[in-house]
Parts: sequence; C-alpha cells; structure tokens
Amino acid sequence: MKKVFYVFTFLVLFFAIISVPSFAATVPLDSVTTSVDKEKIAPGEEVTLTVNFGKEMGSYTVNAGYDNAIFEYVSAKGGTANDTGDKVILSFHDSGGGTSPSSEASITFKAKEGLNASNPTDFSVTLEGMANNDASERYDDILIAIVEDVLVEPKYVDYTLSLEYTGDIKQNEQKDMKLITESSMGKNYDHVRLIAEVIAKPSEDATAKLLAMQNDIEIDLIQSGWGEAEGYAIGGKDVKQELLLRGEFSTIGEYTIDIRLIDRDDSDTVIVEKSFDITVGKETTQTPSEEETGTEKPNTQNPSTEGSEPQENLPEAYPQTGIMQYAIVAIAIIGLISIYVALIKSKKDLR
Repeated sequence: MKKVFYVFTFLVLFFAIISVPSFAATVPLDSVTTSVDKEKIAPGEEVTLTVNFGKEMGSYTVNAGYDNAIFEYVSAKGGTANDTGDKVILSFHDSGGGTSPSSEASITFKAKEGLNASNPTDFSVTLEGMANNDASERYDDILIAIVEDVLVEPKYVDYTLSLEYTGDIKQNEQKDMKLITESSMGKNYDHVRLIAEVIAKPSEDATAKLLAMQNDIEIDLIQSGWGEAEGYAIGGKDVKQELLLRGEFSTIGEYTIDIRLIDRDDSDTVIVEKSFDITVGKETTQTPSEEETGTEKPNTQNPSTEGSEPQENLPEAYPQTGIMQYAIVAIAIIGLISIYVALIKSKKDLR
C-alpha cells in the first residue's frame, strides 16, 4: 500500500514539474510593433494607433495612454475597450478556445476642435496578459511604454501685409499710415521682426522714412526695423497686429518700399514679404498772412480814395416818417400865431 502511495506521489510531482514551463514561465515577445496612420493631423481629424503582435494571440490587454487635452477616444478594434479619460484599456480573450485568435488591435482617436497652436504629443503603449492562441505559451508583460509621436497642428493661413493711409502723399509732409499684419489662422512664431527697404526711388538723393514709436523712442522702420532685437511673438486664430507709422518722403516721384516679416529663430527666414508702390506729389503751398508779410490788406470798398482819410457815405435825403411830418405842421402853426400876434401889437402901437 505504501508502495502505491509513493508511486502516486511521484507521478503527481513529475507532472507538476514538467507542466510548470507551460503555465507558469513566460517568454519575451519580440515581434510586437506599434504604428500610427498619420504623424501629423489637424484639429477635428482622426488618427489610428495600431498594435501588431507578429503572431496569433489568444489573449492580451493593451493600455494606450493619451493627452485628453488634445485627443478624445473614438473607437477600437480587436477587443473590448474601456476609456478612463486619459487611457484606453483594450482587452481580448479568444472565447473560441483558440479558434478565433487576433494578431493586432487598433484604437482611433480624434484631435479636438479649436486647437490653434502646434501641439506635439504622443501615445504610450504597454501590454500585459499576453498568450498565444492555445494559451500554451505566455509572454512577458511590456511595461516600458512604446511611444508613438503625433503632431496636431491647425491648417495655417499665410500671413498678409497691408499698408493703409488716406489722401495723397506730399513731398516733405508726414503722412499717417498703418501697417497691418494679419491671418485668420497664423502659425505661431516666438521671435519675429518687421524690416523695410527702399528698392526704388525717383532720384539717388531721395530719402524715405517710416517712423514709429518704440519704447517712447522714435525709430525708422527702414533704418532699424521694428521690434526688439530678439523679436516678438505672433500667431493664433484671427491675428491682426497694427503698427502706426508716419511716412515722410523728400522728393516728388515714385517710390517702392519692400516690407518683410522675418523669423529670428530660423536665421531671419522670410515669413511674408510685400512691396508697396507710393506716389509722392508736390508739397502744399500756403499764402502768407498779413502779419507774416507786414503789409495791410488794400481797401477794396473805395479804391478811388486810397491814401486819404476814409469818408463816411451819407444818405442824400432823410427818410420821411410820420413824426417828422407832425413836427413840420406844428412849426407852421407856431409861425402863423407869431405873425398874428405881431400884427395885433403893431395896430395897438399905431393908436
């Protein structure tokens, strides 16, 4: 009886030992690869992350981490997916007992709308619970993340330059101008500058200036450019930067001024360039005033009396009013009474 017990115990231990490599030990799986179908996408577009195992698998769990400020989860293939908000956990187990294995899994993400700057980002993939189609071989978990880089970047619209002013430009007279840099979706630059150059002018000694205030100091865009030496930032949605200028031109004629926006971080590469043709007319002439010349304005009312005392123009006859007529009648009556009194007095004297 003891002999039977020993034989039975030996057989159990033997089968336990020979079965350990199959069910307990794991081996590396070096055939796993990952990929993305697009390395650069625009906001609103989708990208698919694929994990290929290189062989038929009976089970696995894919953990795909992502930046939820940039992406949102859309769908998955090759298993049951659970989106935690910043990671998609995709699990697979062949319920057919090895008859329906899977060799790859994929997860699709969508770049969020409204992103208005370049967003370099990535997906990080780890794997666990991997086994072959009949579960006779298990594989080491891959805990050091496999990274796939993706760039989410808006569809940029080229920058434009425009130079605005009203009215004519006159020789030696400053003209208010406005230089506008704009784009409905401008690429982001950290350090740019504006520079200008006169490429045509009416004569060799003709000069042109585009004056602006920078840090309370007047600078000439043509001589010094605009912006600090290291440059200034520009970019984003609905960019519109306006620079107030005062143009001044010494000579009558045609000028051509070339204006460029350059990238200081890329050896002053030109981002946008435009030439402007400017016509300068004759300067405005002003008639000097009496005070400036020291002369008096001639008397145009009575040119014939120039040099004599001014004469008052009197009316030839007074207008006849009702009061004036009564006064004349009263004087006449008084006169008649006086004559009558004088006649009576003379009669008395004769007696």
